Amino acid sequence: MKKIFFLIFILVIAVFFFLPSEHPAYTWGFYAHKKINRMAVFTLPSEMMGFYKQHIEFISEHAVDPDKRRYAVADEAARHYIDIDHYGSHPFDSVPIFWKAAVKKYTEDTLKAYGIVPWHIEKMVYRLTEAFKNENLDLILHYSADIGHYIGDAHVPLHTTENYNGQLTNQKGIHGFWESRIPELKSEGYDYWVGKAKYIEKPIFKAWETVKASHAAVDSVLKFEAELNAKYSPDKKYSFENRGAMVMKVYSKEYTEDYDKMLNGMVERRMRTAIITVGSMWYTAWVNAGKPDLGRFGDKDVSDSLRLAQKKEEELWKTGGTKDIKGHND
Repeated sequence: MKKIFFLIFILVIAVFFFLPSEHPAYTWGFYAHKKINRMAVFTLPSEMMGFYKQHIEFISEHAVDPDKRRYAVADEAARHYIDIDHYGSHPFDSVPIFWKAAVKKYTEDTLKAYGIVPWHIEKMVYRLTEAFKNENLDLILHYSADIGHYIGDAHVPLHTTENYNGQLTNQKGIHGFWESRIPELKSEGYDYWVGKAKYIEKPIFKAWETVKASHAAVDSVLKFEAELNAKYSPDKKYSFENRGAMVMKVYSKEYTEDYDKMLNGMVERRMRTAIITVGSMWYTAWVNAGKPDLGRFGDKDVSDSLRLAQKKEEELWKTGGTKDIKGHND
């Protein structure tokens, strides 16, 4: 009997340490992305809120589509981050704000190799503006959901560094720890009421402002975890948790609580800022389109063709799809 229990224990330990997650959490975790999009709806003016509330489930559920799309679209990963520290000790002085100037200086291949999130946010605002102008329901909802994802990503400090998962400082796993584990345990107590959306004169400047603020927090994110790690033994740092039929290795609640205290509410602040920025970008696109009457759509829902395209993305995500994923992939 003791041998049986010993074998079971060894099997659990093997799962705990060696079984990889089929779909690692790249950005904020699915829960946080959906929450950001959902709460952004409540920042909108009355002329927009009725329409967005009518489709709030779609916009929330499809907030995670860009992560799933990584398995279907080869260039997708680069849209989620920018390794700004690749460009030297003063990167914000070195990297041109505008895409064409950046391509001229570094080439498009180089930019894509190290991430393009600020420029992609600007592109998404333009696409959403055109969708509003054309009164295209499918594209309004599709781009609204997507832009919320990329803006959320830009608010994650570890999406702005080559050391995105602590792999260069012996802190592998910190990516999911910051953006998934902390919100998982703490976000029910966050204050999501962030005020009303505001018009953004230059979305590209706002996107870069977001990246700069995120990057300013990278040192603290890494430093505090390293200090905490030195105080904890592995058996206290990690714990077992049931995830469906799986037993998974996770950062313990005690370790997570201590890290969150050291960060002094950073995760909540970045999440709150993401919410108001998403709402403001939606609002900006609508204003730039001439404030079309969204009430014209009535009870109209998304088309079958859009649902089919999203279903195909979902299937590729579940099966692994494209294996050759470049960029921040663990």
